[in-house]
Amino acid sequence: MQQRKLKIYFTSDVHGYFYPTTYGDMTEKNVGLFGCAGDFKKDEDTLILDGGDILQGSAFAYYCRQVADSPEVIADIMNDCGYDYYTLGNHDFNYGLEYQAAYRSRNNGVCVCQNITDEAGNTLFPWKLHTMKNGLRVGIVGIVTDYVNIWEKEENLKGIHITDPFEAAKNALAQMKEQTDLTICIYHGGFECDLESGETLSQTTENVGYRICKELDFDILLTGHQHMSVTGRDISGTYTVQPCDNAKEYQYLEVTMTDHEKSIRSELRQSDAAKGTVLADKYRSTENAVQAWLNQPIGHLSRAILPEEKVKMALYGSPIADFLNRIQLHFSGAMLSSVGLANEIAGFRSEVSTRDIIATYPYPNTLVVCEITGKQLKTVMERSAEYFAYDKDGNVCVSNSFLIPKVEHYNYDYYMGVDFKINPENPIGSRIEGLSKDGKPVLDDDKFTICLNNYRYSGAGGYDVYTECPLVKEINVEMVELIMDYFHEYPYIEV
Repeated sequence: MQQRKLKIYFTSDVHGYFYPTTYGDMTEKNVGLFGCAGDFKKDEDTLILDGGDILQGSAFAYYCRQVADSPEVIADIMNDCGYDYYTLGNHDFNYGLEYQAAYRSRNNGVCVCQNITDEAGNTLFPWKLHTMKNGLRVGIVGIVTDYVNIWEKEENLKGIHITDPFEAAKNALAQMKEQTDLTICIYHGGFECDLESGETLSQTTENVGYRICKELDFDILLTGHQHMSVTGRDISGTYTVQPCDNAKEYQYLEVTMTDHEKSIRSELRQSDAAKGTVLADKYRSTENAVQAWLNQPIGHLSRAILPEEKVKMALYGSPIADFLNRIQLHFSGAMLSSVGLANEIAGFRSEVSTRDIIATYPYPNTLVVCEITGKQLKTVMERSAEYFAYDKDGNVCVSNSFLIPKVEHYNYDYYMGVDFKINPENPIGSRIEGLSKDGKPVLDDDKFTICLNNYRYSGAGGYDVYTECPLVKEINVEMVELIMDYFHEYPYIEV
């Protein structure tokens, strides 16, 4: 009886984290792709795969795009790590198709993303058949969440269509079944259900991993996007895993095939900075340039404004959010402003550097101004107020709906330009009290202009009502740049 083995190393949502640092400070941490790749042992019966979201997220990635304009550095890193196949993540579209194409062109790995087509409906990155040295025929298909269509700027998707990922995977599976011994789907998306109970956690189609396991019969489903660790498990005959973000870890899978049966095991392995020194040394000149750029002084605040405990900031206000809203109002001229804070933020020291800005506002968002009625304003504010719940001891805490299946503190918005109180004791939908503007109660028919980022204006995060709000203007400059411009205009700022 012939036995054939396949080893798989899988990463996802690396977000440009290659070195053992989060860039918020200079301390070394066990994160980063180099600390993972130093452990990859590749032979002719090994596949190294990635689930997307590589081009955006870290200060290194931002520097490659906005300062050096060089995705080739990231592609070179992927080549040195030995990647064979990769799919695209939603954030791989943030810097436009030209930037993405330059990355793909330099990358020696093969892009597989079945649900991206041209305007004529032709699949641009179709599934591939890979025959291992031992003769094992492996079919590999990639798909990306079609919520890219909601989140991404229209100009960044010009000339392509992102179709239903489930249907694309289903059609590819039908094609590959007769030609392969093993089928793998790399999905830049996660799970819509609790993996233990099967309980539905989200009614949207942003993540359909559970449905893929239940209704399609891939041998392996490699997932991402949700930034959570999912240890290997079998769901309806499909073996599935997910690593968390920023290359803190990777998934190692080992498949053993005989003529009559198949077994799969996996290990979740942590990034180890000590194992990544060879690759780290190779790209040290770029990293040094990034660090020098981050250390550039930008301006001064009258005091440091640093993050506090999440619930405390949301309930009582955040000086960081106030400062960002202040900047948005300055450049937009809107009556109101709203801003969300990333899951992890550094805040601003009194001597502000580029590092503080990038580590506090890591997203490539631009701003929009739209018209909103008093009724619509109450609706979006009530959505934010859903953030609160009570723990078993009766203390206010973060609602599980913002934590499971994905941590989404960034979907709580802070507002400026109106006065109000949040009462978490009230039922969802009636927690905003005393909403007023300039001392006058906000009425349903009142009209305001509000500044927010382009991601939120798409309706993302449960803020669908924004899609009904007429656009007044767009500010096509990234928020990070606007923060820097504000400091250039006001080198010393009272906060």
